[in-house]
Amino acid sequence: MAFGEFDLIDSYFKHRQRQRSDVVLGIGDDGAVLRCPERSELVVVTDTMVAGVHFDQHMPARAIGHKIVAVNLSDLAAMGAEPAWISLALTLPQLDHDWLGSFAQGLRDICDYYGCQLIGGDTTQGPLTITVTAHGWVPQGSAIRRDGAKPGDWLFVSGTLGDAGLALAAQQKQVKITDEHYVRACDRLFMPAPRVALGQSLRAIASSAIDISDGLLADLQHILNASQVGARLSLQELPLSLAMTESVDQQQAIALALSSGDDYELCFTVPESRRGVLDTLLARDASKPTCIGRITSEPGKVKLELDGEPWQFSQAAGYQHFATDSGDEQQP
Repeated sequence: MAFGEFDLIDSYFKHRQRQRSDVVLGIGDDGAVLRCPERSELVVVTDTMVAGVHFDQHMPARAIGHKIVAVNLSDLAAMGAEPAWISLALTLPQLDHDWLGSFAQGLRDICDYYGCQLIGGDTTQGPLTITVTAHGWVPQGSAIRRDGAKPGDWLFVSGTLGDAGLALAAQQKQVKITDEHYVRACDRLFMPAPRVALGQSLRAIASSAIDISDGLLADLQHILNASQVGARLSLQELPLSLAMTESVDQQQAIALALSSGDDYELCFTVPESRRGVLDTLLARDASKPTCIGRITSEPGKVKLELDGEPWQFSQAAGYQHFATDSGDEQQP
């Protein structure tokens, strides 16, 4: 008997996940039926990963399943949303049961960890392409947007920056790195951890936020454009991992922190009046965000300083699909 689309869904996705109480009807019908919380607003995000563009044959299937969910949850985190449900559109060139089993395991593990549930989607045959739409909730009126930054706000980032770019540079033999540092950097590239809890904590604190997927400068520019403000960055404050500082010199480390993608950290702004609230909230957080600069009144302009001196950098564009001069997408 042929193994068809519904067999695939039943075998790998339908019965192997935790069930949320707000899912009235999930996988298996023409649509999902969901129970919506009162006095809340829905946040919906979508991301696609394409073989040969966002990943290649070296990326484990389990990591692909993890990452396609993680990049969506990172978008939800940037808006302060609590993850609830995901839907999956999966295009496969052929049936590979080993690949599917590993992919589904990676997807299930991250969904279970963050308490979200796969509620449906579609499968078809064609070039390997994976699209996830994630749904999350915020209390009414509390979503964090990109257009709220004001001159004088402090600029923060979570975690460390540039580690995924370091892993990619090591894979491409552009830098030399120890085995231990390489493993840790690849973990950041393959298995990013979206800052979901931090995002929810920032609802009443941050004036704007975005997740860092295309590089700090490129993504910060979206906040600056939406808010019609500028920024001044103190580059000596950029949070860098031990793997980064022990593998490359300062100039390379700054370049990777500013421009390499796939960090999936949060970049956000906080008014002076709420900075004490932020410090109190995160006082016991070992990975508390780092203040790297301040918002200015010059729309769209970013000033870079290293120990008080101007610092020039010419690679701020980040990756853009369909741009003829942007080069290739970052691939693991």
